[in-house]
Amino acid sequence: MQNPKPEVWLRGPIPEIPALLQPAAHALLQSCEEIERYLIDFPQDKLWTKVAGRASVGFHLQHITGVLDRMMSYARAESLSEEQFSYLSKEGQADEGRTVIQLVSAFQEKTQEALSLFKTLDEDTLREVRSVGRKKLPSTTLGLLFHAAEHSQRHVGQLLVTKSVLILPKH
Repeated sequence: MQNPKPEVWLRGPIPEIPALLQPAAHALLQSCEEIERYLIDFPQDKLWTKVAGRASVGFHLQHITGVLDRMMSYARAESLSEEQFSYLSKEGQADEGRTVIQLVSAFQEKTQEALSLFKTLDEDTLREVRSVGRKKLPSTTLGLLFHAAEHSQRHVGQLLVTKSVLILPKH
């Protein structure tokens, strides 16, 4: 399916997003658009199907939403909540009660939360040291937000490959 619009990064700056965060914002919005486009009419019965031992489409959707949520917490210099740890422990487990639309919407909502956070940050905040995880590994606010964006793009690519194998074109 062809997209009539240029990629998000070619549409100009996103209002109120600091210049240094424009690439991350563009990547997250591109992920949202691609996921929605790739998963239109995706069959619910294939959501948790693994191909060649690789992650399912459902896992990718769960995972990018969870990672984005966790990276935003770390960027705000917050520890993860019990709810976030619970979500993390369930990533990769088939959740037959969740639909494709619900999982796509959850990522889109989390992206909007991220963009709202981006709007509150200034250049000095982006350089602040932040720690990641229980081991308190070093990063910065900027590093966390860029990781969230590139990580989302990477998983969208993996999701597309999995979807393409599951839904082979009919010749």
